Order: sequence, then structure tokens, then C-alpha cells
Amino acid sequence: MIEPATVQDLMGRWWWNYDEGRFDVLAGLLADDVRFSCRTDTGTTAFEEFVRCDVTGRDDVMAWQTRHRLASPYPLRHHGSNVHLVEQHDDGAAFSSYIFVTHVVEGAVASLSTGIVNGEVGFRDGSLRITRLEVVLDTRHSEPFDER
Repeated sequence: MIEPATVQDLMGRWWWNYDEGRFDVLAGLLADDVRFSCRTDTGTTAFEEFVRCDVTGRDDVMAWQTRHRLASPYPLRHHGSNVHLVEQHDDGAAFSSYIFVTHVVEGAVASLSTGIVNGEVGFRDGSLRITRLEVVLDTRHSEPFDER
């Protein structure tokens, strides 16, 4: 069984090292056959080309992550919250969480984006690694839940 705190720690390390551009550490958190996808919930923003991807394999994921991070602002902070396990498998677990992304504008912290993260983790070579990571950024206008 994978403990929820272990997944929370892994995702905390992922976001922190991503924000700090520590690409060698990021690569070590991924399984060889990892799948990474990112998109917005509407698909209609002016920045779709910048955020949209669907890549498989550590090398391709890291190539995209590196390009994307180097073209993003610094400081940039991804706050992963509500990380929880949704399913346990024989060799891993599925999880879901929120992210809240901030940056600094004119000396003040500003919200850049929020989103939902779904993923899977599994043991590879004796360490827990990310095997799938899907990020869906919130871009639609909020409305009452029963009207969505």
C-alpha cells in the first residue's frame, strides 16, 4: 500500500523543483514510460499553444517541461493541495489534487492560474515515481454548480 503522505511528498517535490528549474531532480521523479498532459478546461485561451501538450516518455516529458519552464516567469509557485488517493493498484496508486499557481506582479503576489491535477504513481527501481500526470487549468467563468 502506498501512503497518502508519500504521494503528497512526491508531488510537493515535483512542484518545488519545477518552480526552481531543477530539471535533473525532476527527471529522477519520473518513470521511464511516464505520460504527461496539460491543457485548459475550455481550450479557447490565447495561451493554448503554450500550455497544451500530451507527451510520453521521460525524455520527451522533460524536453517539454524544460522548454515550458524556461519560458515561464520567475518566481513562479505551484501550490499543490488536497492531494488524495483515489485508487490503489497492485503496483501503484492514482491521485487527484488542486494546484494554485502564483507569480509576482509589481512587487505583489498574484494568482496566475488554478487547476486540477490527476495522476498515477508507482514503484520503479525501488523508488516511488510519477507514471502519469494530467494538468487541466481552470479558465472558464465560475457559475453556480447546478448551472454548469
